[in-house]
Amino acid sequence: MPTEWTFTLALNRQLTQDEAGLIDTRDDLPLFADGSVSYTIGGPGVSELHCDVVAKTLLEAIALVAEEIRKISGLRAVRVIHDDIVTLEMAAQRAKRSRQSLVQLSKGQRGPGGFPQPEEKVGGTTFYSWPRIAEFLRGLGDDIAPVPRDLVIADRALRLVDEVESAGQTVPMTVWRAFGLCTA
Repeated sequence: MPTEWTFTLALNRQLTQDEAGLIDTRDDLPLFADGSVSYTIGGPGVSELHCDVVAKTLLEAIALVAEEIRKISGLRAVRVIHDDIVTLEMAAQRAKRSRQSLVQLSKGQRGPGGFPQPEEKVGGTTFYSWPRIAEFLRGLGDDIAPVPRDLVIADRALRLVDEVESAGQTVPMTVWRAFGLCTA
């Protein structure tokens, strides 16, 4: 069953105004057209893609966005940003719990109490420390990985591809197969 996954990707560079215009107007970029992906432009560092994408798995959701952004010449996702600040919805996805379960824990309506306090509130959104929530849930007996496995896999894959492309290397399919990175 598809789920909406929330994550952030870093691009290889800042988007230009022209590229931002392309993203906002091209019909062949459906994730941008339907609002599933927004972007940053200007400021320090590279542009980021903030994503709320529906897919079967987090890994598939990240791959969809990485493929989509490559439709604009010269742009590519180069890493997954796994922030330590999360909403309760993001924390629920990582913990494989319902959002409602975390809301009840945060309000003291379930569990032993002592749920981590919010780190900050921006507008109507409350943000929490993921490491503190993970530690709390581990104390309840939940098996929580430090960072979701799919985020780590996607991050490493994007970094590998970026390293190869930045070096100007062409890697034969036989090499990718030998590393077990493709089966075709």
